[in-house]
Amino acid sequence: MTADDSFGRIDDEDYPAYTMGRAAELLGTTQGFLRAIGEARLITPLRSEGGHRRYSRYQLRIAARARELVDHGTSVEAACRIIVLEDQLEEAQRINAEHERTAESANPTSAA
Repeated sequence: MTADDSFGRIDDEDYPAYTMGRAAELLGTTQGFLRAIGEARLITPLRSEGGHRRYSRYQLRIAARARELVDHGTSVEAACRIIVLEDQLEEAQRINAEHERTAESANPTSAA
């Protein structure tokens, strides 16, 4: 890998740049919490060649949302389910908006 390749990953949301310890530190949580949301299949960290978990910025945002819910009294399992449902709702709303734009462009209303 060249230096140019490495610099290109700086802005990559999906690049697994954070170790479990660093991820837990950034989130202000424990490594056990990260393991728990991994076991609940909310996020699946990539593994280094040595088998260590590595997290991306995108995964850290999801974990931060889970921590927020847990901090407000939601169980880890319920928090993970809520986040999945929120994601599904967002995707459905995006698809609906896209269909509406397509329908409007196919059938423009004429001004009277």
